Amino acid sequence: MDATSQPTCHIVRPKHAYDGKQGLSYFEGIAAETVGAKGICMHLLTIPPGVRAKAHLHEAHETAIYVLSGEAHTWYGDRLEHHVITHAGEFFYIPAGVPHMPANLSSTPCTAVIARTDPHEQESVVLLPELDALVPA
Repeated sequence: MDATSQPTCHIVRPKHAYDGKQGLSYFEGIAAETVGAKGICMHLLTIPPGVRAKAHLHEAHETAIYVLSGEAHTWYGDRLEHHVITHAGEFFYIPAGVPHMPANLSSTPCTAVIARTDPHEQESVVLLPELDALVPA
């Protein structure tokens, strides 16, 4: 989107996917790159069965997740010492700067809507490879 154009409303049909630094594929959604968003991005994510992301954090933005179907395991904390399971119909909040690693340990896909306070979805993603081995594959 051209930065000089007049702001307007947009429909985004999530038909294109992109691979995030975290090791997961996201469906294109609301972002600076698609609609000129200034303070938010929102994407659709489906984690296939048995897949997990790379350990990472978002240094400059908060994340809100709503699980549409399935369930997601997430390890979080400085050493990924905390663990939660988010089920369909539940929200999950991740503050800026908190290391985390989501995974789908079930036999069915997990689909979620993810919203972040940074319109450039991948800009503040920091991979933490030193934490990957803390969660068994």
